Amino acid sequence: QVQLVESGGGLVQPGGSLRLSCAASRIIFNILHMGWYRQAPGKQRELVATITRADITNYADSVKGRFTVSRDNTRNAVYLQMNSLKPGDTGVYYCNILTTITEYWGQGTQVTVSS
Repeated sequence: QVQLVESGGGLVQPGGSLRLSCAASRIIFNILHMGWYRQAPGKQRELVATITRADITNYADSVKGRFTVSRDNTRNAVYLQMNSLKPGDTGVYYCNILTTITEYWGQGTQVTVSS
């Protein structure tokens, strides 16, 4: 059973930065993309950013220019550098790995942006 282990969430003031990390417990094959989703209180889960093995990235409009997704294929790890954080970025952030036959989710890490 593959587990995705996330880290890096926390409380930060508006304008601050956080870096989220996610690593798989074992090697995963046939990855289509890796990335991050988030869910704010009372809202549906939404895409934040994804990256393919060819380094093609996709970002939600709300985070473009502020967030950067990256990956380490050798470790099946994905990262999210979040800068210029806003209160609207508050939520639970979930790591996701999509393969040709299934997808995996992390347990979620809380990000709170507040003064």
